Parts: sequence; structure tokens; C-alpha cells
Amino acid sequence: MSQPVVYVKSKENIVQRYEGNPIITKEDIPAAAKGVYNSGCIKTTEGKYVMLCRVETPSMKQLIWPADSDDGINFTPRPEPIKMPDTDDFKEYTAGMYYDPRVTLIEGTYYVVFACHSGHSCRLGLMESPDMKEFKWKGFITETDNRNGVLFPEKINGLYARLDRPNTGDGAGYMWVSYSPDLIHWGQSSAVAMTQDEWGWKKNGPGAVPIKTDKGWLVIYHAVNVQCAAQYVYHLGVMLLDLKDPSKVIARAKAPILSPVKEYELHGLTYAVVFTCGAVLEDDGEVKIYYGGADTVQCLATAKLDDLVDACFNR
Repeated sequence: MSQPVVYVKSKENIVQRYEGNPIITKEDIPAAAKGVYNSGCIKTTEGKYVMLCRVETPSMKQLIWPADSDDGINFTPRPEPIKMPDTDDFKEYTAGMYYDPRVTLIEGTYYVVFACHSGHSCRLGLMESPDMKEFKWKGFITETDNRNGVLFPEKINGLYARLDRPNTGDGAGYMWVSYSPDLIHWGQSSAVAMTQDEWGWKKNGPGAVPIKTDKGWLVIYHAVNVQCAAQYVYHLGVMLLDLKDPSKVIARAKAPILSPVKEYELHGLTYAVVFTCGAVLEDDGEVKIYYGGADTVQCLATAKLDDLVDACFNR
């Protein structure tokens, strides 16, 4: 006799949007801007929050603009963006298009991985900082056609580790993990998480820096499904990866934890997008999730770490 189908109830609203969203808009930037979104964020060792904002100018160029906060909610952009290299090599492989920064603290140094886009397609670049005030360009760390890179906050089996999303086929893309002895030369790559049938049919890519838990590495990621008229809709999901071998998925939520439903998530420079590049785990177990809305504004949501872990198994 066939076994009955068991339906796992989806726990709604484990992620709460900040009532004051959006927390940063183009009007807050001290320069002409079309949008500010997809920003990385970290809480420094001094207890201050630094957000690295993706700022898009009216001429479609991109800037990475730091902003500071004492509470992780109210941010003040600095007077100027991060100064990028004025070299032929950097200009050729970015063409003024560098964006979606993720920042990780590893052994006392802050590292920023970001997308670099040009006529050569997209690759990943790396900066480092001792204090989130001065930033030093380290170089390109992938070949072409790769984006959404994020570093783990500690070495794994003696090597630096990185999640990213190479493009494949029709641009579907899914997550890979790679390792490096020096953050520049990478290899030992393995596929992590293929696109999923439930809701993330395309572009399954890492978002925030992985959070270490006793159940595994918690990864908040983005994925896309397609609505009428071939319209992409970006959602956020959550999964757990093995602590010693993050190519192994321990558990993965079968439904999104955040989907675009608010006006500022549905309508903007791009339709129907929630996209994260940063999350901060607080001492009380709250996770601040920083996400872009409709490729236009910077937003904030919160969740309990325990609920996010539970969602990997039960959502």
C-alpha cells in the first residue's frame, strides 16, 4: 500500500521587514544617483556598522559608497565613494561597472569581494582593509563569467573558502565552492547547490557571508523563478552547508524566506527583486538581513537565527 503524502507546514513571517524601509535611498547619497541597493554590511570589531553601498549613477556607472551606523539601522553615507584603481587593467575589466560587494572579517582583516563587469563579461575582484576606512585593491580572483562571490569568515581545512555563482547555459547558474591558500589563486572547485524545482529555477547564488552555527554554515541566498512574460522574480532562501565540507548541503528550505511583495520591492529600476549581500548576527541571536529592493533602494529585515536554521529543515 502506498504511503500517505506528508505536507510540511511552511512557517510564515520568520523574517520581519523593518517598518521604516527603505533605510537608504538615492536622496541620501551626496552625489547624483539613480539607486542604492545590494549593499554589503558588517559589524566591526569596534561595534560599529559599515555598509558598502552599491550606488548607480545617472550615467549607469557604479560606485561602492561606504556608510556608517551606530545601530545598524540609521546609516550616514561618507562624503565620497571608495577610490578605485586608475589603471588600464582595472578599467578594461570593469568599464566602471563594479557592484554587489560582500565584506568578510577573517583573522583581523576585512575583505571585500565584488563583481567587476565589462565587455569581457563578469568576474570577481578583491579589496582588503585593516579598518573599513582605507581599502587596498588586491586584484581579480576569477576568470570571466562569474559573480556573487562571498568569502567564508574562517579558513576551512587550512584554506580560504569562497562561494560564488558561475553562469551556466542560459544564465541559470548555481553555487560553487572554491579554495585558496592566498585569496588570489583559487581551485579545488566543487558544485554546491543546483537550481531547485520548488521555487528557485534560475540564478541560485550566495548572498550574505555564511554564518557558522552548530548545525552547519547558514547561507542566505538568492534565487529566481519566472512569471508571465518571462519576468524574473528574485527571492531569498536559506540553506545549511557542512562545516568541514561546504559542498555538502545538509538541509535547504523548500520555500523562500523573503519574496517581493512591498511596493519598494516590486517597482523600481527592476521589477520584483529582493537581493541580499549582507547579514549581521547580533549577540542576542537576531540576524539583520540587508537587502536591495527592486534594484533601487536599500532595505532591512530581521530574523532569529534559530528560526532560520529551523527553516532549512521545516520550511
